Amino acid sequence: MAKSKNQTDLKFLYWVELLGTTVFAISGALAVRKMNVDWLGAAFTGFVTAIGGGTLRDVLLNAYPLAWINDGNILWAVLVGLVLTFAFYPTLEKLSKTLVLFDTIGIGLFTVLGTEKALTLGVSPFIAIIMGMFSAIMGGVIRDTLTNRTPVLFRKEIYASPCLSGALLFVVLSYTSVDRDVSALLGILLIVALRLLAVRFEWTLPSFDRSGAE
Repeated sequence: MAKSKNQTDLKFLYWVELLGTTVFAISGALAVRKMNVDWLGAAFTGFVTAIGGGTLRDVLLNAYPLAWINDGNILWAVLVGLVLTFAFYPTLEKLSKTLVLFDTIGIGLFTVLGTEKALTLGVSPFIAIIMGMFSAIMGGVIRDTLTNRTPVLFRKEIYASPCLSGALLFVVLSYTSVDRDVSALLGILLIVALRLLAVRFEWTLPSFDRSGAE
């Protein structure tokens, strides 16, 4: 977890945060691949995508200093993601669904991380689930806004609901005898599975259609 300051005693959820940060940095940098921006622009988009959701979570939870300011490893994780993107860009460019895959992994990791951090700060399970979803989706919302795309949250495809499902599973399992790390892993896998299945089979939620009121 981000609050762990002992670099020799990294916990599973701390690695989740670092991995999720790296994955979202890759997702953000890839999002501008066809916009004719320079490397600095791509790096900025990757950075904001990686730390955006966690920053909003910490602000709402009044958790200061912010995670990425308090822990330099998070910035290193962003750098690793950017270096990987730039180094393997030709390979990643050939994979048409790379952005979806990295974004999906990112929301899975950050949902569980955000939920866990909220629980450790003493909020109710319901609020913790909401914070987990915020941690996961807001980085992508910021990324899409910066790249002048309709944020994925506002498209018909299922995006936030897998996060809520995974966070709920993690919270429920946290109140049982199931190991905390196993609970986290199961929550992540549920989110990734639901999101990828939704993309594969084009699952959608009912539209909010106001035409009948006009």
